[in-house]
Amino acid sequence: MEDRIIKSEYSEVMQKSYIDYAMSVIVARALPDIRDGLKPVQRRTLYDMYELGIRYDRPYRKSARIVGDTMGKYHPHGDSSIYDCLVVMAQDFKKGVPLVDGHGNFGNIEGDGAAAMRYTEARLAKITQENFLADLDKDIVDFVPNFDETEKEPSVLPVKIPNFLVNGSEGIAVGMATNTPPHNLGEVIDAEIAYMQNDQLTVKDLMKHIKGPDFPTGGIVINKDELRHIYETGMGKVRIRGKVETEKGKSGHINLVITEIPYTMIGAGISKFLSDVADLAEKKITNDIVDISNQSSKEGIRIVIELKKDTDVENFTNLLYKKTKLEDTFGVNMLAIDNGRPETMNLVQIMKACVNFQFETATRKYTTLLNKEQNKKEIQEGLIKACNVIDLIIEILRGSKDRQMAKNCLVNGITDGINFKSKESKVMAAQLMFSDAQADAILDMRLYKLIGLELDALIKEHEQTVANIYRYEDILEDRESMSMVIQKELLDIKKEYNQKRKTLIENREEAVYEEKPVEEMDVAFIMDRFGYAKTIDAGTYDKNIETIKAEFKFSFKVKNTGKVCLFTNTGQLHTIKAMDLPQAKMRDKGVPIDNISNFDTSKETVILAASQSDLNLYRIMFTTKTSMMKIVDGGEFDVSKRTVAATKLNDNDEVVSVSVLNGQKTVILQSEEGYFLRFNVEDIPEKKKIAVGVIGMHLGKKDFIRDVYYLTESEEKEITYNDKKLELSHLKISNRATKGTKVRL
Repeated sequence: MEDRIIKSEYSEVMQKSYIDYAMSVIVARALPDIRDGLKPVQRRTLYDMYELGIRYDRPYRKSARIVGDTMGKYHPHGDSSIYDCLVVMAQDFKKGVPLVDGHGNFGNIEGDGAAAMRYTEARLAKITQENFLADLDKDIVDFVPNFDETEKEPSVLPVKIPNFLVNGSEGIAVGMATNTPPHNLGEVIDAEIAYMQNDQLTVKDLMKHIKGPDFPTGGIVINKDELRHIYETGMGKVRIRGKVETEKGKSGHINLVITEIPYTMIGAGISKFLSDVADLAEKKITNDIVDISNQSSKEGIRIVIELKKDTDVENFTNLLYKKTKLEDTFGVNMLAIDNGRPETMNLVQIMKACVNFQFETATRKYTTLLNKEQNKKEIQEGLIKACNVIDLIIEILRGSKDRQMAKNCLVNGITDGINFKSKESKVMAAQLMFSDAQADAILDMRLYKLIGLELDALIKEHEQTVANIYRYEDILEDRESMSMVIQKELLDIKKEYNQKRKTLIENREEAVYEEKPVEEMDVAFIMDRFGYAKTIDAGTYDKNIETIKAEFKFSFKVKNTGKVCLFTNTGQLHTIKAMDLPQAKMRDKGVPIDNISNFDTSKETVILAASQSDLNLYRIMFTTKTSMMKIVDGGEFDVSKRTVAATKLNDNDEVVSVSVLNGQKTVILQSEEGYFLRFNVEDIPEKKKIAVGVIGMHLGKKDFIRDVYYLTESEEKEITYNDKKLELSHLKISNRATKGTKVRL
């Protein structure tokens, strides 16, 4: 038993296991093969459709049938990955050349998902059938066992075009990722033909044909000069902009119409763009927007932004480029599997790999065709020879006892046991010497082949076979001949499937947006007890100040260019730009405060709201639940961050009062158990905001500070305590850090 125990270091086992797992994900799932530009799931799905006979000229079949068959035979990694792959290969807004012809709801450019696989149907696209799956019966690629070794699948598809460039790819593996943009089919074919004619071409030479990425969504690539570096290294960033046009709108307004979007905006990016444009108006970054609408349809993208009459359109367009995803970057990383290894490849390396694959598949194809024609030639020659001596062959067949005896005579000249009409026939029969294949063909030959016209057709067919053999031998022996054949196929593909370039390639300056200076003015911040906040006109605030003070928890004037500070019970300070708040009417609800700040309504309560500019003029007093107190200079809260710690708290403590000191002389602390302590404000030392503070009032074990009140020099203030009136100014002034007086009314 001990001999069967293998001892090994745990770290080594884990390292090996992880490397095996990583390579499995890299090679078998996430990255495309440079030769056909397909990931395993894509290759298996297309091959399964081919095997099921779901061709471009036949009826559509349910996607669920395709997914189930692919999963059962070739790809045992779940139906969702197969269906997602099928959907993407059918979406013309993601693929430059869709490989699947989908029927039904296969999603749209705005991010709506495809219908369930039981509802949609699909079949192979014509280009896929003719240029991705053709000639599989000619031993053109290797076949390997599937996952359970019950089926055979191609290790790579015999793709005739550099699909890795044409359709691009994206995938995330372990420790690496691929992201290749799609390109124009005609340009890629021109570049491949040029490379076949001269394999010394550089990236610069190839870029005379491949101008740059050609995204299905169009748009404008604005960093043309940087593309050469990207194609030389296989990595970089392509900057894309949407295409913008202007139209005359209603009432003299200007309509800014977006007709093409960056490729990166596909899906949820469109709704995010609409939201971002709306935010520009809400946050007062621009006042030029009148309305925005998405009028996109099957005809294409059409997003309309209605602008005011006097809008500087160029400046507004630059604002969209700067503040939204109308200008975005596509991170290029041309990573693929080459000879079983993941490699980041430049344009020349990609073209070399694709061209070598074309020659490899062409060699295997024409070798198979040559062998087939040579076999056919052998049989044709045997049949022609047999027709010339048909009487003798009939005599052999009639005189033989069985098929084997007749075949021995035709092949080896053995005449023993065969009855001949004459000795001359026997001598001639011994000299026939047909091959095995020829003898079988003669024995299987039907009598109608003896008709004169059939014999003439056989002779013509033999002549064609000889011509084919000569042609195939020339292709296989002369690389230039093979190159011409491949080039002709590529030109035929370009002629049938080429499309005009959709993406413009240009050099453009970086978008510069000149912000209009904001006219500084007074507004009023108001916030209700439910946390809904807004700003209103200062004049409206002055007219309705009594109503506002009665109905709203916080209200004060602030500059529209200033900030509002929110102090919370957790000791945090949240700052909000006044411009981020909607300027509304008196009866408008406003927005939840947590929507425009880091305020957490589930954990925090606002203790004080104040203008940041006002805080700079005063000192701020903090009081916590455990009676820790301090005074902080208001200037310490003039911060740029949206959230900072306003004070330091001990464990299980929280802030109960934050007050701006403006003439207050005494402070009164009220505890939960009914103790009151009044002492001078100046008894509290001034400290930094990071300090905890000093004890304001000694408390019992279960007691805590409930309320804090302030009085000026001669102020009188009355509160309700135990349903009775209590005059705070009548309380005796004591020392800080004492227990206070128990009040009984």
